Amino acid sequence: MNGQDEKEEMQEGKFFAVISYISFLCIIALVLRKDNKFALYHAKQGLVLFVFEVAGFVLSIIPVLGWAIKTFGTAIAILISLWGILQALMGNYGRIFLVSDIADKISL
Repeated sequence: MNGQDEKEEMQEGKFFAVISYISFLCIIALVLRKDNKFALYHAKQGLVLFVFEVAGFVLSIIPVLGWAIKTFGTAIAILISLWGILQALMGNYGRIFLVSDIADKISL
C-alpha cells in the first residue's frame, strides 16, 4: 500500500476511529469498518477501554472503595478517551499505555 492509499484509508476510517473512544460505540466501528486498518486499530483500543469502564462500574459497588474506583476510573477513562480521539483526528496510530498491548492481542 502506498502513501496515498494509506491517507485515503485513514480519511475513510477517521470518523469510526473517533467514535471508537465513546463507550460502546467501538462496536459499531468493529462491525462496519473491520476492513479499515486505521479504524480497526482505534476500535480495538476503544473496546479495551470500554471493558475497563465496565469493570470499573462493577467494582464501584464495593462500599467506600467503590466510590474512589468510580471517581478516579471515570476521570482516567475520560482523559484517555479524549487523547485517543485527538490522535484519531490527527491521523495518528497513537499507542495508549497498557491498552495498546491488550488491543494488539485481539484478533477479529
